[in-house]
Amino acid sequence: MTKIKITKVKSAIRRPGKQKATLVALGLNRMNSTVEKEATPQILGMVAKIRHLITVEEVK
Repeated sequence: MTKIKITKVKSAIRRPGKQKATLVALGLNRMNSTVEKEATPQILGMVAKIRHLITVEEVK
């Protein structure tokens, strides 16, 4: 599978609890924190729900 790099670029303040929980589940706690994850359907679904708070890049 391919890997993706996810970076948190916007704050979770004044966002619904599910979006905050999704950020925590991905391991994005602080602003500009970055994680690398496998591009599984579960991860891609989580990314789709919070795409307005993050940026996503494909890692080669």
